[in-house]
Amino acid sequence: ENELFTSLTAARNYVESLKLRPLLMLEDEAMKDFEGIQTEDPNSVVVGLSPSNFHYKRLNEAFNLLKNRASLIAINKSRYIKTDDGLSIGTGAFVSTLEFASDKKAHVIGKPSKDFFHLALKELDPKLQPHEALMVGDDVRDDVLGAQQAGLIGA
Repeated sequence: ENELFTSLTAARNYVESLKLRPLLMLEDEAMKDFEGIQTEDPNSVVVGLSPSNFHYKRLNEAFNLLKNRASLIAINKSRYIKTDDGLSIGTGAFVSTLEFASDKKAHVIGKPSKDFFHLALKELDPKLQPHEALMVGDDVRDDVLGAQQAGLIGA
């Protein structure tokens, strides 16, 4: 478990480093990664893949926080995901909705952010250079191209 570096790990580290109190728009399984994080009186909004949170009332709650100086943090900005039923809208559509409505740009933590890949390498081995690492992924845009833009070998 400690050998995995996920976008949720990166987001938690980011939230902790800035001592943020986020409104977490995450599914229950992902909420486990944020146990112990203060969420009362939120001063930020963290958006991950969370179909149960993507409804008008919850999005409007996030929007109002953003209009009142909260920061916007995106676990990722995926366009779509593959599910058992085929393709489904990804987190990116909802992050973009909040960006547009609040006139704020999200800080994207996960793939395809270069920072994500560099942080993951640092966690694996601080001496490891991007060109020495291979990223194998199932999403050409977010995994492979993201890794290549960060200097890794993407496959």
